[in-house]
Amino acid sequence: MGRQLVLQARRWLPGRPLVLVADSGFSALEFLAALRRQGVTCVTRLHLDAALYQPAPPRQPGAVGRPRTKGARLPTLAEVLADKTARWRRVLVPGWYGEGDRVVEICSDTAVWRYAGSPIVPIRWMLLRDSCRRFDPQALLCTDPAQEALQVIRWFVQRWQLEVTFREVRDHLGVETQRQWSDQAIARTTPCLLGLFSIVALLAARLDDRARIRVSTTTWYQKQWPTFVDALAAVRREIWTERGFAASRQSA
Repeated sequence: MGRQLVLQARRWLPGRPLVLVADSGFSALEFLAALRRQGVTCVTRLHLDAALYQPAPPRQPGAVGRPRTKGARLPTLAEVLADKTARWRRVLVPGWYGEGDRVVEICSDTAVWRYAGSPIVPIRWMLLRDSCRRFDPQALLCTDPAQEALQVIRWFVQRWQLEVTFREVRDHLGVETQRQWSDQAIARTTPCLLGLFSIVALLAARLDDRARIRVSTTTWYQKQWPTFVDALAAVRREIWTERGFAASRQSA
């Protein structure tokens, strides 16, 4: 289903670059190879024990037999992570999962990913780690080996905004509590609720200083920035204090 959706988007937008950012459930060679054949770039997670190889060497004149599909075996990313001689560099990643800019250490290179009976996919792999150990080391891949590692990381981090949006729409707008019996009604409700989320966010951004969004916190849940529930409360408060709601009209 996921491949069909992406290929349909490619059919609608034949001349536009498409980048799919997905979780580890889409890290499958058949899926990545199908997207790459259609010119779609995919960014997803990569297992630390994935079998990586060098590209196949050029075929020598006069060689017989089937051409080689891969070169020498490369160390796994788990081995690279444990290698004390691996070359790491520090980069500044903007908007790190809603926490602002963060400096992380990355190690990146290109390789060919394959296993028996599956297509061959050239990738750029990236290892990410935090010197302060605020998160566990993780690996990413991009099916466009020419992409810069920092750009790939920025694409992947942008997934967090969508995940937060879906979570807040479920929590506060009731996407998963629909009670319609008609498939068409269900198909209309979810886009309308997502549109309502955008309207609330835009209205909250236009509030003046008098109706500034208040950040509600508790002893066990501290936060510095307003969430959607704060924006929703501010918009409701502003609507309830409008003149039409505050008092009756003077004239009949």
